[in-house]
Amino acid sequence: LVSDRIISVADAMTEQALAAGVGRREQFRTIYSGLEVETFLKDYDRAAVRARFGLDADDLVVGKVARLSDLKGHEFLFRAFERVAKDEPHAKLLLVGDGWRRAEYERQVRDAGLAGRVVFAGLIPPAEVPAAIHAMDVLVHTSLREGLARVLPQALISGVPVITYDVDGAREVVETDVTGVLLPPREIDGLAAAMLRLLRDPALRRRLGAAGRE
Repeated sequence: LVSDRIISVADAMTEQALAAGVGRREQFRTIYSGLEVETFLKDYDRAAVRARFGLDADDLVVGKVARLSDLKGHEFLFRAFERVAKDEPHAKLLLVGDGWRRAEYERQVRDAGLAGRVVFAGLIPPAEVPAAIHAMDVLVHTSLREGLARVLPQALISGVPVITYDVDGAREVVETDVTGVLLPPREIDGLAAAMLRLLRDPALRRRLGAAGRE
């Protein structure tokens, strides 16, 4: 390599590069993605934001912010949420983002009998994402490859606990039972159990969310 320095967005990416024979350890530097945190620290009118998405004030909202495309893991989330919806009548799923698999996912949701429980918000302006996250009780991230997903620190800054697959840099911002829950990739049973646990325990959500923000 002719590079003097190689920048990684997470320590995990450095380890993967070294394992693949790329560079020398002393060449790598981790520089996490910068965030403008002020918009995620604001207080939003949750009821008003929820109403925009057709959600009620007493709904228990699981949210995901991601493209509707391969590797984002929506198929695992849908299977887990089917179980959640059966056991928790107030549970709703808010999907922020759009993509080429939207029609397929909408069909899957209808076939599973979840049409009234899943909201496809589509692509919204980036400036509106913080408010959407504040409308959630829990943020779930089920991607299989990510680097370090910006939505994880965004949710934690917003005071929203996170359930995420333990891939790439996720463990560098999410700690199980400290700021959220880390799960093995493709896990379904554990994902459903984690969602139910957090949705049914508002004190736990507040504790994890507060630790995440801190």
